[in-house]
Amino acid sequence: MKKKFQSMNYNFIAVEGNIGSGKTSLASQIASDFKSELILESFSDNPFLPTFYKDPEKSSFSLELFFMSERYHQLKDKISSDLFFNNKISDYFFMKSRIFAKTNLQRDELLLFEKLFDIMLASLPAPDLLVYLHSDIKRLQANIRKRGREYEQNIKDSYLESIQYSYFDYLKKQNKSAVLIIDITDADFVNDLNTYTEIKRLISKKYTVGSTNKIIL
Repeated sequence: MKKKFQSMNYNFIAVEGNIGSGKTSLASQIASDFKSELILESFSDNPFLPTFYKDPEKSSFSLELFFMSERYHQLKDKISSDLFFNNKISDYFFMKSRIFAKTNLQRDELLLFEKLFDIMLASLPAPDLLVYLHSDIKRLQANIRKRGREYEQNIKDSYLESIQYSYFDYLKKQNKSAVLIIDITDADFVNDLNTYTEIKRLISKKYTVGSTNKIIL
């Protein structure tokens, strides 16, 4: 068995947040510093993503099914087989599929989607720690413009608000993971070492499963 890095209190950490919140940037740096295996979502492989933002009703079901399938297979392969042998940090968690589906799918589509989702969810572990990065909509839009993905440039504030609502609704009700909500609206952990160091300290702490811990930076 590989030795666990001494400052890591969790086998599996997932970093989550709205579109443009900085999930991948934080997960990548934390994984490097904690000497953990990094799991990144391959969103660019989804062929329905560009068309979804142009015509959501036409491609939303295909989009969400593709994402769910890819997330399931990646997590099943990377986590389930050796979860207790290697610490792992990902920039998403499987529940993300249900959160986005509730926003994007029609009622009949959602009923079918959730039947498939529940079958997959049963064989995947929940994160020991779920780190949720929160930013206000104005900051999210600024980050989206800055990273420059063409198909994201027309995302409406109302869409980001609906995703944000769905995340917080889930976080209020869940009891499978310890939750750390970090408000980074006025913080820059990418360019400010002190801010990043504080986030790393917060992630290093031990939280109780089912608890929700909120920090404003």
